[in-house]
Amino acid sequence: MDEREVVRERTVSVYDFRRPATLAREHSRVLELAFETFARQWGTQLTAKVRVKSVVRLEDVGMQSYDEYAASLPAVTAMVLCTIEAQDSKLVVQFPAPSALGWINRMLGASSDTAMPDRKFTQIEQALVKGLMDEALEDLGYSLGPLLSETIRVDTVQYNSQFAQAAAPSELMIVAAFTINVGDISAPATLAVPAAILLGRLKKVNPTDNRGDAAVRITSQLERVPVELSVRLSTSYVTPSQVLGLAVGDVLTLPHLENRPFDLTLDGTRLATAAPARNGSRAAAVIVTIEENHQ
Repeated sequence: MDEREVVRERTVSVYDFRRPATLAREHSRVLELAFETFARQWGTQLTAKVRVKSVVRLEDVGMQSYDEYAASLPAVTAMVLCTIEAQDSKLVVQFPAPSALGWINRMLGASSDTAMPDRKFTQIEQALVKGLMDEALEDLGYSLGPLLSETIRVDTVQYNSQFAQAAAPSELMIVAAFTINVGDISAPATLAVPAAILLGRLKKVNPTDNRGDAAVRITSQLERVPVELSVRLSTSYVTPSQVLGLAVGDVLTLPHLENRPFDLTLDGTRLATAAPARNGSRAAAVIVTIEENHQ
């Protein structure tokens, strides 16, 4: 098959205009910089705790409903639910349980990475994970600064993404995706923050364009969009058999009178009539009448 004939697959996402879930470009950039700072801080903190070089890399920042976020996670995973001061919804830090057990294994003196089981944490392990998360939350507060000034504390650890009720299913969450490399072991992780907390403050920190004059600006832009005008004779209708029987030299009778101006049309709608003329070396059309269109 010719490479030019290969059709590229396109990813189509459903967009609900009643509940827009897209970050403004200016806000997305602010969050990316903040979460990149958090990733560096988190990696440094893990290196100090597990005593092996650790790197956390930001992969993506977006906005999803909590239901969509939970559905994107593995069915069995470690979800650390954190309370936010004066908020009902919770912040979520998610990562694979075996990866966390590997970090604990290193913290307790293991010198090499071994395969860890996918299971719930014991009380001691949960206490150690809580200690790691407490420091990570401090780094998060430092990185987001005025965007997240509330006190955040670790609440519980859940292991089933479908039953962890951190927020209402339709509530929007700012979701940051990370890759955590501890030694030779790589693992994905996510951080979800209720969008209601961040969005209002993002507008103050980095305001977007004023949308009060959106209608005027759209009209102004539409007035400058190029459109295709046609100058044509009156339409003639023929049957398919006449078309199939056409041959060189055949004459088609047109309903357009010889002394009648041409039609000036836009997408099939007649806007005016024009007479043939010349502008230097080019053919031209002189507007004769304007059609009244009250639609």
